[in-house]
Amino acid sequence: MATSDRLSERDFRRVVRLTQERTGIMLNDSKKDLVYSRLSRRLRALGLEAFDTYLDRVEGGDEDELEEFVNALTTNLTAFFREPHHFEMLGGPVLDEMRKRNPAGPLKIWSAGCSTGEEPYSIAMTLAEALGAPEGARILATDIDSRVVAHADAGVYDAARVTGIPGGRQQRWLLRGRGANEGKVKIRDELRSMVHFRRLNLFDAWPIQGPLDVIFCRNTLIYFDKPTQKQLVERFAQLLRPGGYLFIGHSESLFRVTEDFRLLEQTLYRRSA
Repeated sequence: MATSDRLSERDFRRVVRLTQERTGIMLNDSKKDLVYSRLSRRLRALGLEAFDTYLDRVEGGDEDELEEFVNALTTNLTAFFREPHHFEMLGGPVLDEMRKRNPAGPLKIWSAGCSTGEEPYSIAMTLAEALGAPEGARILATDIDSRVVAHADAGVYDAARVTGIPGGRQQRWLLRGRGANEGKVKIRDELRSMVHFRRLNLFDAWPIQGPLDVIFCRNTLIYFDKPTQKQLVERFAQLLRPGGYLFIGHSESLFRVTEDFRLLEQTLYRRSA
């Protein structure tokens, strides 16, 4: 299997259909080489030679391989304090308003599509510093990819991954590895205690108890068509308290998607009361 023409058009359409059914993600024709590259690894791992044989296995009830299939085709691009204006808003006017509406606390935040954990830990740092104590907020962090959730839960990163964290925060919230762990950093336990990680497909049932104060779902909506975006965002609205906040990615918009939210500024939305 040296070239992408070994992934037939029929097999690619099966991948597209199965991915949309299981995750809501729409793969366009430009993703054919990516699909070939990532699924080829699964074929080699299983000792299979044909994509149709592999897809028969995925569709035939092998839940473990279905999970591997989803893991292979979901993209995980993230960084600490990515889109920093969101965290400035969270730790400032958003937090002030949340405390007025929910003075008893703790504040409840969901990082939907958390990848390897940089986003929820950035949320945790922001709120722990603004509130003065980690106990003031609870953060649920979910992703469809089981491997990135396990990585996030461990809270261990290459030192190069944390360059986006200002120096003072690094000293306060990170432990530097020594010896065999040289070049690694670990999130301090007091910060990790704020975040609960779990695997979750956004298009399955949500075992989440609301109301929530804030939802981060950034750079995820772009993978869905408009009807799927509408369905997802309206479910977010049902889970948020009136006046709750939704952060989405810099290339995303809720224009002509829903009337449940109003734009405040630069991809920050607020649920209508």
